[in-house]
Amino acid sequence: MPIRVAQIGTGNVGVHALKALITNPEFELTGVWVSSDAKAGKDAAELAGVDTSTGVTATTDLQQVLDTKPQCVVYTALADNRLGEALEDFRRILDAGVNVVGSSAVFLQYPWQVIPPELLSPLEDAARNGNSSLFVNGIDPGFANDLLPLALAGTCQSIQQIRCMEIVDYATYDSAAVMFDVMGFGQPMDEIPMLLQPGVLSLAWGSVVRQLAAGLGLELDSVEQSHVRVPAPEDFSISAGDIAKGTAAALRFEVRGMVDGAAAVVLEHVTRLREDLCPEWPQPAQPGGSYRVEVTGEPSYALDLCLSSPNGDHNHAGLVATAMRVVNAIPAVVAAEPGIRTTLDLPLVTGRGLYARP
Repeated sequence: MPIRVAQIGTGNVGVHALKALITNPEFELTGVWVSSDAKAGKDAAELAGVDTSTGVTATTDLQQVLDTKPQCVVYTALADNRLGEALEDFRRILDAGVNVVGSSAVFLQYPWQVIPPELLSPLEDAARNGNSSLFVNGIDPGFANDLLPLALAGTCQSIQQIRCMEIVDYATYDSAAVMFDVMGFGQPMDEIPMLLQPGVLSLAWGSVVRQLAAGLGLELDSVEQSHVRVPAPEDFSISAGDIAKGTAAALRFEVRGMVDGAAAVVLEHVTRLREDLCPEWPQPAQPGGSYRVEVTGEPSYALDLCLSSPNGDHNHAGLVATAMRVVNAIPAVVAAEPGIRTTLDLPLVTGRGLYARP
């Protein structure tokens, strides 16, 4: 029997998740939630760019989606700029007895000691009451900094540090809300965006270093963060809009898990809006961007993950990878014990049934 699944959000990530739910016979699409009236009433196939009608129309009413009795919901709605609303969505869905896989809010990848109890407890209580599970993942935070580094760590004799890096040109990332409102690109250098407010980096990516530490059996003394921003040398445009000279055009930050004064686990992002900016910063392994895992130990490893797609660039490939990391985990999450589940809890998701003849 296919697993009954509903889709929440049909944006940059959600559209790829929705297409998979429609085309994969392992799933039966029951409902679709959208944030705009312009999308409401449209067939899910139209929203996903699929030819065959599904008979499932989109709605802006979450309760209508829950009334379709899904076993699992794929939650890809943007949460960064509506955090309270998103957490209430999760609580409501879990309390209704419906499992959730999602790409946001990112700190739910591993929320313990990352978010305060008043935010976490309602989700844990709802999962317990609803006998349901929640799994949030993607690529970063996600498999590029939990699945891959922990797999490498499992082949070491000793480990001094694990460093996970995203080195990406965001020029083709077409989301004004993320690029301008959240990350602060194109904004005056003396304005501090949401992402760089005190403690936010450690909130968003603290889940990464906390989970890596848990996988290594480490108790962190603290989580520290730092960042550097660089202005645009001239006016130029990106997919999300215009970048004026002197406004933010490059960002480099670290979130460090500290043990005895040393950075044991590190999450680092190197983000440019043009490849010629900050040439002295780490460079990607392929044009446009890549992810890197560095394990310093015995032995040491350097792993470069290069994404590509026949349907778009590295940013497009990353959106598909984010969506499919959580969609392909649905069977494991539905079968999991109730509660917030992480990569440390779930069995290996192998891509069973996904082979497509060239």
